Amino acid sequence: MKKAKQTLQNTSLPAGLAGLQFDNRFVRELPADAESGKRRREVVGACYSRVDPTPVAAPQLIAYAHEVADLLDLEAADCESKAFQKIFSGSQLLPDMAPYAVCYGGHQFGQWAGQLGDGRAINLGEIVNSSREHWTLQLKGAGLTPYSRMADGLAVLRSSVREFLCSEAMYHLGVPTTRALSLISTGEQVLRDMFYDGRPKAEPGAVVCRVAPSFSRFGNFEICAARGEIQLLQQWVDYTINTDFTHLGKPSKAVYINWFVEICELTAAMIVHWQRVGFVHGVMNTDNMSILGLTIDYGPYGWLEDYNPDWTPNTTDAGERRYRFGNQPQIAYWNLVQLANAIYPLIDSVEPLQQALNCYTKSFEQGWQNMMGQKLGFAAFNAETDVELVQQLLSVLTLTETDMTVFFRRLADIDTHPANLAAITDAELIQPLQDAYYQPEQVTAELQAKIGRWLRAYIKRLDKEVDSYERRRVRMHAVNPNYVLRNYLAQQAIDKVEQGDASMIIALLEVLRRPYDEQPGNEAFALKRPDWARHRAGCSMLSCSS
Repeated sequence: MKKAKQTLQNTSLPAGLAGLQFDNRFVRELPADAESGKRRREVVGACYSRVDPTPVAAPQLIAYAHEVADLLDLEAADCESKAFQKIFSGSQLLPDMAPYAVCYGGHQFGQWAGQLGDGRAINLGEIVNSSREHWTLQLKGAGLTPYSRMADGLAVLRSSVREFLCSEAMYHLGVPTTRALSLISTGEQVLRDMFYDGRPKAEPGAVVCRVAPSFSRFGNFEICAARGEIQLLQQWVDYTINTDFTHLGKPSKAVYINWFVEICELTAAMIVHWQRVGFVHGVMNTDNMSILGLTIDYGPYGWLEDYNPDWTPNTTDAGERRYRFGNQPQIAYWNLVQLANAIYPLIDSVEPLQQALNCYTKSFEQGWQNMMGQKLGFAAFNAETDVELVQQLLSVLTLTETDMTVFFRRLADIDTHPANLAAITDAELIQPLQDAYYQPEQVTAELQAKIGRWLRAYIKRLDKEVDSYERRRVRMHAVNPNYVLRNYLAQQAIDKVEQGDASMIIALLEVLRRPYDEQPGNEAFALKRPDWARHRAGCSMLSCSS
């Protein structure tokens, strides 16, 4: 078995890499697996297993995010060095790194799955930057761990491109997320059955370096509770509070309750953001839910193109559609219930946990209403009038195939102070929205009348606002993105980089840094999905191997 060796000494490194300050509090304070090595096994009585990444044949940097590099106090020269490629592909370690894979369980598609764990992710360690912030560095696709089960612990280039780009796209959209430092090809082939049809093929491999304050998940606590390891459960919770929730104070029963309340509120805020931009996670298993309310584990995700609340990007979920767009708020609640069940032994009372769950419901409802008010350009959401108006809008969006992103962006262009609203025809009124319709010829006079009726009600509602048309438009553009990482765009970038051309990855990364701007010259990235991509693999729904 190949093993990464600690041969990179600080004296031979670029200054930024040599200056990385590792703290590694996680491995110091939590119990380790008694056995070392990559043998697949059940890990009990421990939070993690020590394991080194697997070196790769020919690491080659494809792209890096300079904003994430800045968080780690790294300069361009650091990221473009050979040493960077070796370190962040898992081929070599720095002396102070302490690699490990974490044990967790989870509910997958509503069923308890037992031990899962970091099957293809290895944490290199935790650093402290010059601002005294703690960041965990994690390689995805870095080789076998004790939690790999029947898999190989590797990642293919296509899934790695999607994770790298989406992590940064979500951040710039203002959505809570883990980050991505780098995307590095391995020079090796990985066998994958993309369509689960019994015809696997070799694909280029890659490694993504993910960055977050913590990668702790609901499943970290579920596995302890499921095994009756209550002391270990308390150690996990106390550590989490002492590192990531220090403002709550010293761990105690009261603090545990406040901690769970905060998790509920953070989760609600994250889901509101998902619904705002039309993001569908695709695999909202409890092991993919972050304790910090971060979007984590980008697998078969997607953005709503046709506004269809029943759409899921996950081919595995095509039948049940458990993780469809419209069900994400309810699934988040269900997942929080599983976390509540897991930490119940520390609190020994149902009532405060239920009250915390009620906080989720209230936080999400208030957050969603405020968010919809912002998307529609209202200075404030008025429940007496706006609840019905929003429900009518969501119905209008399903009348014909309507691109969610384009619709809300174009809605800001509607003339809200026409000289004579009654004299304007429905066809004239909806003209600014035409680009949002995938099949405009199907927008019949009857449909025009229904859409026009809502627009007239919307315009009358805006009469109550004091802002000018231009101020409203600016406000709407600040929350309704012009650019999102549509699956067909990601697939085009994948197609190119698999042929050795990373230019579209770089172009997308740059465009997605300013998703709310118009960006003259980049209009092609803001268009709705072309018809050729409707059913093409990788451009709509995706498998869990994607």
